[in-house]
Amino acid sequence: MPRPVPAATATLRVLRYLSTRPSPVPAAAIASHLDLPRSTTYHLLTAMAAESFVVHYPEDRTWGVGLAAWEVGQGYSRQEGLARLARLPLARLVDEVGHSSHLAVLHGSDVVYILEERAPGRPPLVTDVGVRLPAHLTASGRAVLAALPASQVRALYPDRSAFTDRTGLGPTTPAQLRAVLVDTRRRGYAVEDGEVTLGFRSVAVVVDSPDVRAAVAVTWEGRQEVDTERIVGALQRTAEKVADRLR
Repeated sequence: MPRPVPAATATLRVLRYLSTRPSPVPAAAIASHLDLPRSTTYHLLTAMAAESFVVHYPEDRTWGVGLAAWEVGQGYSRQEGLARLARLPLARLVDEVGHSSHLAVLHGSDVVYILEERAPGRPPLVTDVGVRLPAHLTASGRAVLAALPASQVRALYPDRSAFTDRTGLGPTTPAQLRAVLVDTRRRGYAVEDGEVTLGFRSVAVVVDSPDVRAAVAVTWEGRQEVDTERIVGALQRTAEKVADRLR
């Protein structure tokens, strides 16, 4: 019989517990729920954060599931869960608007694309399944960030060092990002223009669900004439359908 490894078992229990929570939780709650010593819990969380399996939100003093945990389950998520529930609504969205669409989830300060539906005859995009991009530059990321409490956004973007650049466009300071998110909330949807890939534009709508931090987006070449209002309406209906399926 294999010898038990208490630290490994405790680590997996922490990860499983965090994966069932609708939002990040304090270390004390993790220790209490799993009946672990607090010192052990902090040591485990620190080690897991170093490998990106958990994310620490220092201003809230909470911990959530990290990107590496999602990557481990990526093969499953392509067939089940959110991606499977969203596949049909996204396919119908693409049929309706004639442009490529994708579904992305927030992990730390990145978004990870878990589903893409490419419109026939449209050029390939950088948003293949499994790709991660800076959330503050993408329409999907902005849609989700705009729905988060301000304290969580500050924890993800505490200063200039948290901002990366792809095309020379987009916010580079916390104040600039706050202004973008204020506009996003006022408008009811997120936009980006050339900040991910020069010559392409995107709009996105958050999926209203307490269990996931996700958004649905549509992308097209900037030189094309499009009816943005029509696309946003279709996006909103699609996001509602995905949220309903999650419930």
